[in-house]
Amino acid sequence: MAVSLYDISVRSYLQSLDALCGVLDNASAYCAETGTAPDDLLSHRLADDMLPLTFQLHMATTHSLGTIAGIREGLFAPPRGIPELDYAGFRQRIEDAATELRAMEASDINAMSEKPVTFRIGDMEIPFIAEGFVLSFSLPNLYFHTTTTYAILRAAGVPLGKRDFLGQMQLAG
Repeated sequence: MAVSLYDISVRSYLQSLDALCGVLDNASAYCAETGTAPDDLLSHRLADDMLPLTFQLHMATTHSLGTIAGIREGLFAPPRGIPELDYAGFRQRIEDAATELRAMEASDINAMSEKPVTFRIGDMEIPFIAEGFVLSFSLPNLYFHTTTTYAILRAAGVPLGKRDFLGQMQLAG
């Protein structure tokens, strides 16, 4: 089975973003049951030296939809600042990113196969090819930030399981 750039990027991003929307919905339901404001979760973090939930949610869209934009432009750089959104705003941002990804044509994404893309942070530049960027940088970062989101919410008491994190898997048929 041949695997395309679309398969490793957009299909994988959609699985993670859709699952993340479900995780956030579960957290909203938990907040409603416990009388907690979902916005109170935004400042939660796993450790004092880690960034809060807002950063994790922001980076989920950066390392999915933002990666496709970076490949298209040939340059990916970390975004500056975190948008000032409430819980519902971050949830909507993730859903909007998934909607944009769903609208992308596989042929358009696959046409960028083997395209050079540079990761730039400060004065440092790291050259990649699109597939290598997705597999060795984008996906590991996306999984890190979605896993951290899951862990923050679990630590806050939200009842979540592994299936919530995995989302809809890409099954045969």
